[in-house]
Formats: sequence, structure tokens, C-alpha cells
Amino acid sequence: MIIAVTGASGFIGRRLTERLRAEGHTVREISLHRRAPIVPVCHAVVHLAGEPVAQRWTRSVRDRILKSRVEGTKSLVKALSEHPPPVLVSASAIGYYGSRGDEILTEASQPGADFLAQVVIEWEREARSAEQFGIRVVPLRFGMVLGRGGGTLKKMLLPFRLGLGGRLGTGQQWMSWIHLDDLIALIGFAIESAQCKGVMNAVAPHPVTNAEFTHDLARALHRPAVFPVPEFGLKLLYGEMSQVILGSQRVKPEAALKAGFEFRVAELGPALRQILAN
Repeated sequence: MIIAVTGASGFIGRRLTERLRAEGHTVREISLHRRAPIVPVCHAVVHLAGEPVAQRWTRSVRDRILKSRVEGTKSLVKALSEHPPPVLVSASAIGYYGSRGDEILTEASQPGADFLAQVVIEWEREARSAEQFGIRVVPLRFGMVLGRGGGTLKKMLLPFRLGLGGRLGTGQQWMSWIHLDDLIALIGFAIESAQCKGVMNAVAPHPVTNAEFTHDLARALHRPAVFPVPEFGLKLLYGEMSQVILGSQRVKPEAALKAGFEFRVAELGPALRQILAN
């Protein structure tokens, strides 16, 4: 197949394009920086581009986070309308749900009301507007993506390796995660499976609390984790973005499991050991 990808140079995009090419597919990278993106005639589009969320949210950063997703997706869909591909798999985020404590969240759960939730609502609305052109649209709500060489885990490794890691805040907030290899496999599954339509949570079946995550990461690194980071410290450092770090989202991949997708790495401990083995 010919598969077009936005955000192909990012942490997820690099691994995706490597995997697709290894499987014999032709990958075409799309830039959304131009006013009218050029999209080749293709069998599928994977939309991953967007301003990173993990930074201090100044007014200009908030504007970039919103515009890169909403306006970028609108521009992409307009380009796709000329030669509609059969399927568009679009990145989204579990930030849609907001912070919900111990509540179990599925694709049927209602959205939150904070900034990131509103971004995701508009982001998915623009992606699903492609349905009017006969395109099957699958927004994948990403949890925390764990893999070598990038993402949140890369930023956490240095303090933990120095023995300075610890839980964040109370440590009772739920973290929904997915191994990068499973995410790449789920993207491929969404492309190839006609029954995949509409929102799917891209998270492993077993979310963990931050305290559990901290324990498993320290254990995988053979280091102690005895330096908790207080909430006020995170708020001073990250401002409003600390809501994402301290928020609790206990998300289940109900749609993926019902569609028959099988997670290869469903438990956090084995996932971290596999990632950190080399």
C-alpha cells in the first residue's frame, strides 16, 4: 500500500515509517507547514503532526497546541477531499476525558472541560469531517507512549538512574500507557480492519497508578525511588501543564479489544524491562 504520514519525523512517526517500509509499504511524508499541503494519491493517511503538549503552557504555546491540531487537521482534510483515501487514522489523546479520579473511562465516556479536553474535542471534530468525503476515520486517543529513544520515558530516565526518582504528587493518579510497538501495531490494525471506525483508545488494557509506575520503573533500573515530587513543585515548574502530570485517567481500550486487536505488551513491568533491556 501507499501510506501518507504527517509528523513522520517525530518519536512515533519515525518508528511507524520504519515499520511500514519494513513490511513492504510505500511511505509518503506530508508536510503541513505549507498553506496547502500536498497529499499524494494513496491507500491510507496517518496524521500524527502536532505541537508537543509536554512544555510550560504560555499563551503562545497554548495557541500553537490548539492551532497545530485543529487548523492543521482542517488543512489536511481539505487536501484529502480532492482524492479521498479509503482511511484516515488520526492521532488524538486521552486528554479528551480530563482528570476523572478512579472512574473507568471508555470511548463512550463524556469529555472533560479543561483546556486539553477542548483541544481534543475540536481536533477530533476536524478529523471526522473527512467522513463526508467517504473516508473511514479512526481517531486514536493516545495514552502515554513508552518506547526507546523518546517520549515521556526518555525525560524520566536520568533522575531515576541517579536514584532521584519518586512518585509525583500523591502518586494515586492513574496513568494510562501503551508500548510503542503496540501503538504502531494498532495503527496498522486500524488501517487494515474495515470494522475499525470512529474513536479508539490507544492504551494498554492495564493502567497503573503513578506510585505503581514509579515502583516498576525503579525496579527495572535497579534503583531506589524515594524522592517524591510535591504538587506545588510541579505547579511551579510547569504551571497549568502540571494538570496533565497530576491528572488521573483510568482508560480502557474497549473498542480495540472488541475489534479483535491483541496487545503484545499488556503489563507495565514487562514493558519497561523490555524497553530498558539494552
